[in-house]
Amino acid sequence: TAFFFPSFPFFSDAICNFVICNDSSLRSQPIIFNPDFFVEKLRHEKPEVFTELVVSNITRLIDLPGAELAQLMGEEDPKLPGANSTASGFFRSLMSLKRKEKGVVFGSPLTEEGIAQVSQLIEYLHKNLRAEGLFRVPGNSIRQQILKDALNSGTDIDLDSGEFHSNDVATLLKMFLGELPEPLLTHKHFHAHLKIADLTLFDEKGNKTSTPDKERQIEALQLLFLILPAPNRSLLKLLLDLLYQTAKKQDKNKMSAHNLALMFAPHILWPRNVTANDLQENITKLNNGVTFMIKHSQKLFKAPVYIRECARLHYLGSRAHTSKDDLDLLTSSGSKELQPLKSQKRSRLDSCHQEETQQRTEEALKELFRHVHNMPDSAKKKKLIRQFNKHPTALTPGSDVPTSPAPRRTRSRSFSGLIKRKVLGTPVILERKSRDTTPEPVRVSKENVQLLQKCGSPAHMSQAKLKSLEGQKEESCRRMRARLLSKDSSSL
Repeated sequence: TAFFFPSFPFFSDAICNFVICNDSSLRSQPIIFNPDFFVEKLRHEKPEVFTELVVSNITRLIDLPGAELAQLMGEEDPKLPGANSTASGFFRSLMSLKRKEKGVVFGSPLTEEGIAQVSQLIEYLHKNLRAEGLFRVPGNSIRQQILKDALNSGTDIDLDSGEFHSNDVATLLKMFLGELPEPLLTHKHFHAHLKIADLTLFDEKGNKTSTPDKERQIEALQLLFLILPAPNRSLLKLLLDLLYQTAKKQDKNKMSAHNLALMFAPHILWPRNVTANDLQENITKLNNGVTFMIKHSQKLFKAPVYIRECARLHYLGSRAHTSKDDLDLLTSSGSKELQPLKSQKRSRLDSCHQEETQQRTEEALKELFRHVHNMPDSAKKKKLIRQFNKHPTALTPGSDVPTSPAPRRTRSRSFSGLIKRKVLGTPVILERKSRDTTPEPVRVSKENVQLLQKCGSPAHMSQAKLKSLEGQKEESCRRMRARLLSKDSSSL
């Protein structure tokens, strides 16, 4: 049996569940936590804040002039190579003609429905990566048209029936990408990808070298992918993962990451209706950029750590920082002036986090405790209840659920214990303590309390009054001991 209850009352796209399961085979399964949870939450709930946060860090990494930055933000139409060219080659005319024949899937803007249909092709190709020349050798045009019509009509397709070859499916996937109204990485991002290709390392004197700065390129691509439209980002992740797995089998299919990039760069990165002559010197940058994406695809769809931290701080009530530099400045140990502010902010965040965690834990334990008591009587139920009773203050959910009675405190029956109960009014538990520990406050009897009320607060009493109180207390103890001894001797 399994018992579920939500632990995060956030939007339905990312609900985490706390699971209590009695099946031993499932207990070893890992608990999955999405580190980009707050990033996705910020993207859905406050897209303007999210975009500003990401773009500010993109401009920190790459130099985008005002016009190119406006194009990236969608404030201006992208100015692409070949757009002002009057030449109308055969290639450009042919591609324009193809895109006029729009179908439900092929030739239409990218939608979730189209991704669902095309994902069948990707899933099939994952199981057939060993075909030599995959994505390079064309398939049969007749079988491709049959498959294309089936995808456009939305009918079920059995690709494993043997009717289609892996080259048919691979060619059709490239055809789908080529007939999209704009490349998968969009026209707005074209200039940003050219800038990323120019990111190189600096030498000790601060001069640029010809060695690519892979870490900065990965970071820039992570940021750029965060602001892609959701359908484009979903399909891009599926596609790059397929190409990454294909390149791993290059000893069988003879298709390296660079060979695959030559096949797919015109479909996912080149602007539409352009030729190789329009791109000129940029064609090498674009092909190398797609090669880099394929090789590092497993890292590109994770948000940078500082973006996660900014999103988390945004939802914890603190001011989110706008760049990695701000976070590095706050975490610098050499800045003594920021230490008090840092400690105060951290204490506020910790207290807020502890309160939320405590509240969720209490609610969860209440539900769990009710569930245990509603279980049929069994040895397992008794064992669980005993575990609850070991920590009554932490696990007891409330008064509506029956709880076990608290154990009684054992009372001393010795003669000295009887005297102390008579004199002090309440039972005292004697414990051995080290000399360094502070002594517990002495419990006083009812008579001493009344005497203290007459004399005033102990903090305001003089030394003489305190000594008189101690003397009266010792005298009362002697009198009580004498009365008890006389009673005991008379009874004997």
